[in-house]
Amino acid sequence: MAGMAVFIHGMWGTPDVWRNWRAFAEARGWQTVAPALRHHDAPPPDVPEQGPPAALATTSLLDYAADLEAHLRTLPEKPVIVGHSMGGLIALLLCARGLARAGVLLTPAPPASVVALRPSNLLAFLRIQTTWGWWHKPHRATLDEALSHTFNTTDPNEARELHAAFVHDSGRALFEMALPWLDRGKAATVDPRHVTVPLLFMAAEKDKLTPPGVVRRAAARFASVATYREYVGQGHWVPGQPGWEQIATDAFAWLDDLPAMEQR
Repeated sequence: MAGMAVFIHGMWGTPDVWRNWRAFAEARGWQTVAPALRHHDAPPPDVPEQGPPAALATTSLLDYAADLEAHLRTLPEKPVIVGHSMGGLIALLLCARGLARAGVLLTPAPPASVVALRPSNLLAFLRIQTTWGWWHKPHRATLDEALSHTFNTTDPNEARELHAAFVHDSGRALFEMALPWLDRGKAATVDPRHVTVPLLFMAAEKDKLTPPGVVRRAAARFASVATYREYVGQGHWVPGQPGWEQIATDAFAWLDDLPAMEQR
């Protein structure tokens, strides 16, 4: 099948992270859209005259989801949603609102019901989360942090270019994902009973941010509608690291079977 696919980027990202996947999908007849999350259209930090938008620091996952919901409701048809990392969790939130035909969740941040704390991701955010008031401050991974965790299976030269395009992200959104039991707004909570469309969870063996065990447990929470796949030798950066083509091929082959899944 082909139709409309909406791509949602993750933390520190911009729509450009989807350049490979969008070209791949469009070559197969899909229409694609890749919106920027709120405040993520700011210039990267090497533009000295501009810092991160002040409002970014306290922007919630629910703000990101509300903006995207408004956008999705303007589309001529209900799309499939492809989300990476934090964008995978946002895609799940949107699926729970009945806004998608299906969700493809690439190394997704988990919903609140799945404990995500692992030594590797604790280390990835240690510097950020040991800064007082991090939960209401903008943040951005350093190059060393990105090379070690986000891009650990990506060519280092390419990873440096990708990191240079990183923008800041929301301390509040990170708090909602990292410590959901303290979040009164329950922003990362997704009731499995509200998700009735097919979901494809795609995990990576060497992922240090959302390790495969975390993704596997998230898929188990949505077992009635979920398919789980795991990729040996792959890390977190499935939008563009070596081997991304196979993951994209598998994702869109799965989507080709969507009409049959919808009839079950």
